[in-house]
Amino acid sequence: MLTVALPVHATDYPTRPIKLIVPYAAGGPTDVLGRIVGEYLGRDLKQVVVVENKAGAQGAIGAEAVARSDPDGYTLFVTAASIFVLNPLLYKKLPYDPAKDFRLLSVITDAPMIMEVNPSVPARTIAEFVAYAKTNPGKLNFGSAGTGGTVHLAGEMFKQMAGVEMTHVPYKGAGPALQDLLSGNIQLMFDTLGTALPPVKSGMLRALGVSSTARIPDLPDLPTIAESGYPDYAVSVWYGIAAPSKVPDEIAGKIKASLDRALNDEAFRASLVRIGFPPLRAKSQAEIDKFVDADRARWADVVKALNLSLD
Repeated sequence: MLTVALPVHATDYPTRPIKLIVPYAAGGPTDVLGRIVGEYLGRDLKQVVVVENKAGAQGAIGAEAVARSDPDGYTLFVTAASIFVLNPLLYKKLPYDPAKDFRLLSVITDAPMIMEVNPSVPARTIAEFVAYAKTNPGKLNFGSAGTGGTVHLAGEMFKQMAGVEMTHVPYKGAGPALQDLLSGNIQLMFDTLGTALPPVKSGMLRALGVSSTARIPDLPDLPTIAESGYPDYAVSVWYGIAAPSKVPDEIAGKIKASLDRALNDEAFRASLVRIGFPPLRAKSQAEIDKFVDADRARWADVVKALNLSLD
């Protein structure tokens, strides 16, 4: 018997489970974020949303899987600034092209970073830190979750703007880097908000500044790095939801509308805040594109000055 596949219309979508690919390991903050988004989409679209973890290669494995999937709206992607912006600037070859392969439907959160030091560092402000660094060249080490990630490049951006000498120490993940910072094996780290808050609030680490353009409610007395003498400093870790680029407009619009409703839902927003991800308000497609373009321009200058290229 000959069967003919009929086109799926937006009015019918979704008629079967949706797969939401998270490009990092289960149990991490991105995975938790993805599951919160998936739960909301499932309720709102009245269809099961299955979270699937495809970790590895700085997110490239998950990105490639989504790029090669059918553009029918049944495979979505929890993407990040590093996948959309940093990887293309840093890697000579990637198995995906964010500009050609994806349609970014929503930017869910834009989390600032905390510049934090071990208490052995005799500085309580950024000005004091810069003065100490300049009189002690080569004595300060800053850790990161790995070369080329946002945590690493946040430190490199600060080095360039402040004109200080610090040595980058890459780790296999943010956890080991944080442990060495707590023990004093390294002196400095630019850490994500959710991870930084507990040791800072307990006094185990000292926060010197926040990377956002405005102060944050969790640490209202902590100045921004911008207001501490470096007005062009702005770093954040953003996450969004993307689909394959050729997904039909009607279906993309239905998914985006659901994500926009999530960002206007107080319970959803509160669930993100609880895991250290400040939620954004819903953006139009033009605003999303402008947001990503600005982030790409900011990091392009840093990477160029660093002359960093990865295989």
